[in-house]
Amino acid sequence: MQVEQLTWNFESGWSDPHPGLRGAAQWVLVFGAPEALGNTHALARLASTYPGACIVGCSTAGEIMDTRVQDDTLVATAVHFADTQVRMATARVDGMQDSYQAGTTLGRALNLEGLVHVMVLSDGLTVNGTALARGLRDNLPPTVAVTGGLAGDGDRFKQTKVYAGGEVMENAIVAIGFYGDRLRVGYGSLGGWDTFGPERLVTRSDGNVLYELDGEPALALYKRYLGKDYAAQLPSSALSFPLSLRGDHIHDSVVRTILSVDEVSGSITFAGDVPQGSHATLMKANFDRLIDGAAGAARSGLQRLDSFEPALAVLISCVGRKLVLKQRVEEELEGVRQVMGPQALLAGFYSYGEICPHGGVTKCELHNQTMTITTFAES
Repeated sequence: MQVEQLTWNFESGWSDPHPGLRGAAQWVLVFGAPEALGNTHALARLASTYPGACIVGCSTAGEIMDTRVQDDTLVATAVHFADTQVRMATARVDGMQDSYQAGTTLGRALNLEGLVHVMVLSDGLTVNGTALARGLRDNLPPTVAVTGGLAGDGDRFKQTKVYAGGEVMENAIVAIGFYGDRLRVGYGSLGGWDTFGPERLVTRSDGNVLYELDGEPALALYKRYLGKDYAAQLPSSALSFPLSLRGDHIHDSVVRTILSVDEVSGSITFAGDVPQGSHATLMKANFDRLIDGAAGAARSGLQRLDSFEPALAVLISCVGRKLVLKQRVEEELEGVRQVMGPQALLAGFYSYGEICPHGGVTKCELHNQTMTITTFAES
């Protein structure tokens, strides 16, 4: 397994016109700012550099290249496998109500003999990540895990994009299936947020829309806890104050981040489901715990590789972590590097949601405000 990385910006174009894996890569990941991902010339050059490769990617809230965080660029990571095949599937949605069916479509398309792992990249604003994960789980073998994330758009929450099959798409999802008995894949997902305030009952919700907590309009209660200044900056300020959920239909606990608010109905829309009858607690940042959480996710990813050294680690971290950590954001990447060692190439992006198994309990689950890491090695 061989990997290499290129970066592109508006001023100087691609960093290396003659990469070593030119023509040999089977899989290329490309992450970039929405404006950069819309540059057709840059993407055409990438496709001509790696002809025949399965090139997929999405828009971001920041691109990860090694231990650096970049904005307004493209970062392309090319992979040549010795004995692993890749297959791509895509699905479109008209709205969040189509998310489960999209997961079903993708799972069925990739559920072929020899499937080892699935990575999914999804639109970050029109897809219910919980339903997408459930659709994938229900249509894949119990031994196959799914990792990935929801595309970003900085802190704007206006438009996210997915790239697949030479096309930049909105309202779309792409999934990659990996096939072969030599591939080893590890994964881990951890947060690092502190809870505050009392635990409250979700008394009224519909899918990923929360209407009431303890019988009170959810938005009014949320604003009261945030205070006047943070409330005026919604929904972007909500990235610093996610919700922790626990309940009968939730494995352990999950974190949910806000996508939008509705002043008329007093409701809050989240990236994933907020089941009625579950219990919710507000969360706030703890800088050291956020950084430690990234290292913990890296350790989990390594433990699943059966002592093989990873050649590639794909890091998907929530935009909320980036906005909270600010100038310290690269510290979580440095923590991952310390765990992974020098041989692993690090690539990834800041997202609107992360998809990863919840420990060993589920094949995949939507997470928010986590660092999720997928490690790849060939035996």
